[in-house]
Amino acid sequence: MKKRSLWLSSVAALLVAAAFAGCGGTYYFAGRVLPPSGIANRVLIAIQNPSPYSKGSLQFVDAFYDIRSSYDYKTPYFAIAGYSGNLPLTIQNMPEEQFAAVYSSGDGNLGFVSYTQEKSNGSAQGLNGFSSSIFITRNQAFIFAASQQQHVATIVDQRAGRTYALSLPDVYRVSVNPGGTVALFFAQNTDYVYYPLKLTGEQTSQFAGGPSNWPKAAVDCEPQNAPGFCLFQAQSPDNTDQYGIPYGAPLSFDRPVKAIWSADGSTAYVLNCGPECGGTASSYSVLPVAPLIFLNGQSSGLLPTTAQLPSQTVAIPGGASNALVDTNTMYVVGQAPVTYQGTQYWGGNLTVVNLSNNTASAPVSISDGIPGGPSRIIEADDNTLWIGMTKCNNGIRANDPTDYPGGFGCLTMFNTATQKVTMLESYIGDLTGIAAVTTLHKIYVAQGGQVYIYNTVDGSQRNNEYVTVTGTAMDVAYMDAITDADNTVY
Repeated sequence: MKKRSLWLSSVAALLVAAAFAGCGGTYYFAGRVLPPSGIANRVLIAIQNPSPYSKGSLQFVDAFYDIRSSYDYKTPYFAIAGYSGNLPLTIQNMPEEQFAAVYSSGDGNLGFVSYTQEKSNGSAQGLNGFSSSIFITRNQAFIFAASQQQHVATIVDQRAGRTYALSLPDVYRVSVNPGGTVALFFAQNTDYVYYPLKLTGEQTSQFAGGPSNWPKAAVDCEPQNAPGFCLFQAQSPDNTDQYGIPYGAPLSFDRPVKAIWSADGSTAYVLNCGPECGGTASSYSVLPVAPLIFLNGQSSGLLPTTAQLPSQTVAIPGGASNALVDTNTMYVVGQAPVTYQGTQYWGGNLTVVNLSNNTASAPVSISDGIPGGPSRIIEADDNTLWIGMTKCNNGIRANDPTDYPGGFGCLTMFNTATQKVTMLESYIGDLTGIAAVTTLHKIYVAQGGQVYIYNTVDGSQRNNEYVTVTGTAMDVAYMDAITDADNTVY
């Protein structure tokens, strides 16, 4: 009876879609058309090793009915046609553009996916091998990648068909703002932040010929005979501008790892990892965005270094390795050291920050994870914030069950209205992806290599029998989300 009801409901939905199409309208809002599958609420799943003959697959499921097959069961599963990435790892979800960029760790490929056509749409050219962090701008004009093995910050100008490999030893993270106008690079085990600047014709001539002609804060300019881009250190090495004029108080970072952007786009909040990354104190630093715009093309005046970047640092004792901004509130996630029976472990924390006055709340205990390592954050229905960690079974919760009786799972649900942790599930493996299926009061996660579904009302788990996959699920994305903000924060 349950299957028959599901079949009838699916048929009805398709008939409604067909009626809209027949009238010359569109099924989706904002001009989005009904895709070939006929599914209106799709969750994309990045799957590694789906079969002995393939290293990667991008499959999607019907997130309204929580099924992977067609309503009549004639199609056992839906997949992105033509995709051939090796070990897909992350999905940069851009539903407003009906587009996604999928990075594959097995071959270093950044593949493009058309949500409208449900097929592969080529891949990026010009990348320097494997990337430890990579993003494409929403207009698909530029790709920024931290190529750690090659020790270069890579910039791919897709419209011009040019690639710039800017030398930066141990570069391992890059953050790009939603407007696609600012990129910040971070090098492992350093206290510096770096940004690229696209040069004007005048600057290209001025900086040609090698390091002796570069401004003091320039780390690299490429190509050196006629540079098109330079990579600058956000704080000048000798605290003077390119004319030798001293600055005021220099910027000070403590193992910075990434940047989060204000809702109005005017500010970058640089997360200082501190003890998690071998530093001293975790915090965030406030930087104005305007001087960092890589297409600024300043032809006169000072280059945007310390003179234009006044430093303001706010302490976050609970750890600061990832964050999410919602209007005037920033949710900061990190790990702090905890000693138990003479052994040091790491404990996960969430700190709520009021950005209107830059004040931080007391840390709230959440799932543990790798210090300074990967975590996932996303907002969903019912005032919920979902946080995922990896290697949570190594933290304080797993080793001190007396003081932490609530379990040591990798997924936490936090209620943003009550400011309380309302669910911390049992351990079922590393949490590597979260998708908020907004308006349907559920989230999809990739956890322990499989797909699970949770209700946002109370954190209870839904039946995932019909969305499980063969292979290892690594990431998920809600293809039909209302905005690009429905994207896991990596």
